[in-house]
Amino acid sequence: MWKSTPGTESKPISTPTTTPSMGSTPPPRPSIDPVRSKEFASEMAHIGKSVLIRGELSGSEDLYLDGEVEGNISLLEHNLTIGPNGRIRANVTAKDVVVHGKVDGNIQGYERVELKKSAVLTGDVSTQRIVIEDGAFFKGAIDIRKEGRSESKREMAAAAAAGHSGGMSAQRSLVETKFEPKG
Repeated sequence: MWKSTPGTESKPISTPTTTPSMGSTPPPRPSIDPVRSKEFASEMAHIGKSVLIRGELSGSEDLYLDGEVEGNISLLEHNLTIGPNGRIRANVTAKDVVVHGKVDGNIQGYERVELKKSAVLTGDVSTQRIVIEDGAFFKGAIDIRKEGRSESKREMAAAAAAGHSGGMSAQRSLVETKFEPKG
């Protein structure tokens, strides 16, 4: 412990030593936060509302699209978000598709398609899961695809049902037609 001696001025020595340590602690925090925002910015491409693209658009990163595209959009393993100003006249293929704007064309979302309340979609949708919010406009057909292993379960169920009824060809044709009108 420090004791003051007569004849020496008592200066708080602990104050200067704590000030640099306190001053050195905050700089690492700001250096971490910008790195995170830079990583996020590099993970998603952004196309602004004044951009018009004619032709084929493909990429290997997530895309936020708020402009116009005429042609095809292909992001096979990545997500596509169509912003509220987005005007798309194209067939779209992506892992996940979220629509806020207008799309004239077919959408193939390998995992999920989501139509927000401001969405206007004229075209067919093929996906495993779909979300359509109240207020969204949709004109077209929906094809809900099951995962690959569900196909074999369907065939086994059809074979089991055929075994009970004795008519496997009738059961298989019923499964394959998927409610097509007869006539």
